[in-house]
Amino acid sequence: MDTLELLLHPVRVRIVHAMSGGRTRTTADLCASLPDVPKTTLYRHVGLLAEAGLLEVVDEQRVRGAVERSYRLHRGRATIDADTAASMSLDDHRHGFTAALAALHAEFNAYLDRDHADPTADSVGYLQIPLWLSPDELAEFVDEVRNAIVSRTNNEPTPERRLHLISPILFPIEPGPR
Repeated sequence: MDTLELLLHPVRVRIVHAMSGGRTRTTADLCASLPDVPKTTLYRHVGLLAEAGLLEVVDEQRVRGAVERSYRLHRGRATIDADTAASMSLDDHRHGFTAALAALHAEFNAYLDRDHADPTADSVGYLQIPLWLSPDELAEFVDEVRNAIVSRTNNEPTPERRLHLISPILFPIEPGPR
């Protein structure tokens, strides 16, 4: 299974999210973080990601007679690079968008199902804002957003930090001039 196929699945997208920030986690940790995903499903997807090298085993311990593995995300492999994205078919993009939306929907529901979820205090937002942009303005805007996000992507977990999910979605809603 190639990286594109691996990452275009909502459960595997959520596992990648849960492993972000350089964290080392066991499958039991992931089960606790993703309680809406059946354990057998989670174990199967962790196995696929590990077999493909997107997750790497960093430790193994015996726990109650079984081997418990600790995994870390291999960030360099857990992305769809620009060349791969450029080679994607329209159906691949449709599939990827559907997987991203399904993962986003599941993550948001898991957030709302937590005790003491407080969308106002947590600055939750899901606005959709149409913008009129020329090709040059679009390129500048994309660079500004990308730079703002990239400046935070190497943040490591600390006691005062919580993991947040940002999901920028951008596409034209009207055809452009030919």
